[in-house]
Amino acid sequence: MRALLVVNHKATTTSGRVRDVLVQALRSVVNLEVEHTRQRGHAAGLAEQAAADGIDVVVALGGDGTVNEVVNGLLARGVPGHGPALAVVPGGSTNVFARALGLPGDWVEATGVLLEAIREGRQRTIGLGRADDRFFTFCAGFGLDAEVIARVERARHRGGNHGSLLYLRALAGQYLLDTQRSAARITLELDGEADENLATVVVQNTSPWTYLGNRRIDACLEASFDTGLDVMGMRALRIPGTARTMTQLLFPGGRRGRPGGPHGRRVLRLHDLAEFGLRANEPLAFQLDGDYLGAREKVRFTAVPSALRVFC
Repeated sequence: MRALLVVNHKATTTSGRVRDVLVQALRSVVNLEVEHTRQRGHAAGLAEQAAADGIDVVVALGGDGTVNEVVNGLLARGVPGHGPALAVVPGGSTNVFARALGLPGDWVEATGVLLEAIREGRQRTIGLGRADDRFFTFCAGFGLDAEVIARVERARHRGGNHGSLLYLRALAGQYLLDTQRSAARITLELDGEADENLATVVVQNTSPWTYLGNRRIDACLEASFDTGLDVMGMRALRIPGTARTMTQLLFPGGRRGRPGGPHGRRVLRLHDLAEFGLRANEPLAFQLDGDYLGAREKVRFTAVPSALRVFC
């Protein structure tokens, strides 16, 4: 089996030692080539070339951003019935996609699972989401959560840490200082109908939406790689309602017959959607798989079933 290892050496927990141990382990089961990313977008180009060269499996060592690039490279020429499978070794600070597949968060344990899966040929086929022309593996955001990610990225460029505290500080700063809390800025267009009363929207392709340390955070508990896309939208971001929704996110278990996860008259939840659009009355922050992609006025979302083979 021919394999390509794509290494993002700038990922949070990736080091020369991690790379060397992983390379040695993989070479015990595959014919391995190794490439290091040099800049944003490079991982996608490496994965696209691997698909053209007939590589059997592409292994991504890095965080969710690296995985997203590799996925988009593998599918750059469309969703094939064949082509390289994907394998992931967590190297970022959160690693939502790897953990959603059931892989351990520790890279050593995850490597052991991966080697076993390759030896046994153990794969699964998963569905993906697509936002306009870009695929995503676990989530997208339009509005507040993307604004928070943009704030986190700016802090990291200034030398900020990569832990949960940074996200919490960014959320508090963005919400209290820079968010229009009473404005309904987003219209959701579905099956010819429009809901014009949304302030922020989260889209999930699987569960969880993200992690806060080891705690799962879920906007849409039923989201799955085996179904379409799920949506959670908030109709306003005023303090009482937002505080209630945040509590429901952190403590998602339903009580007294109520549904688990965010709910209430100011929360919109939709399950297993094949296609829908989001449109804003001004450019809003947009993110895919925890990677800030700038401001958009509209995005078209599509569920892509059975899009990718994954070793896990």
